[in-house]
Amino acid sequence: MDGLTVAAAGRKQKGCRPTAGAVILRQDSAQPGLALLNRNSGQADLAAHTPADLFPQEAFDEALELTAGLPYSSRGPVRSPAAVAGSAVAEAAAAATATTAAPSPLAEDHTPEELATVNSADYAAIVKAYTNKKGEISYELLNKALIQAARSNPYVAEMVGRQASLEEIRDHVLKANFEAVSGNRSLSLAEVHRILELLDEVSPRSVLRDFNEDLRKMLGGAGG
Repeated sequence: MDGLTVAAAGRKQKGCRPTAGAVILRQDSAQPGLALLNRNSGQADLAAHTPADLFPQEAFDEALELTAGLPYSSRGPVRSPAAVAGSAVAEAAAAATATTAAPSPLAEDHTPEELATVNSADYAAIVKAYTNKKGEISYELLNKALIQAARSNPYVAEMVGRQASLEEIRDHVLKANFEAVSGNRSLSLAEVHRILELLDEVSPRSVLRDFNEDLRKMLGGAGG
């Protein structure tokens, strides 16, 4: 992508869950290009105002490939070097390059709770625990840990026996796991859900798909 700088982005529309995507900056354009991640196909969908001649589909596909699996981090707003005058251009270019292959900051319209979560020690500890050598979150490791915890926990077996809902069991295992990994035994369920939403946003599929499928098997077996 000669002449282009790539940064993954997180956008949130009011009243909706965050949407992952990618921002591409050009040295000769003040307007960045934007594409959002299609949660069904896993492909990049160009935003309506993004000109395809300046920001080709192939560039966004490569941007998503480069940033796949990387966790959110809190950074400054994405700015195009062409939008900055004088000596500030070089500084802006360096800042943009620093965001390459790293998820962008949560947008300004994210809630204080979401910003607090992404900057928290709990989130950092959980991301670190399930990050591979490439710096990507390993959903395989996370799901295996949750499945193992669910199948070895006597209380979960009790919950399955009385046909508790999948959501109840999942929340119990998630909370126990995140508390153990972070060392924070007072994590609220709301905090657990916010961390999970952030992890889920950088996954091309549901981050807990394998764990959910295993819980369904456990509940189905108990019901039979």
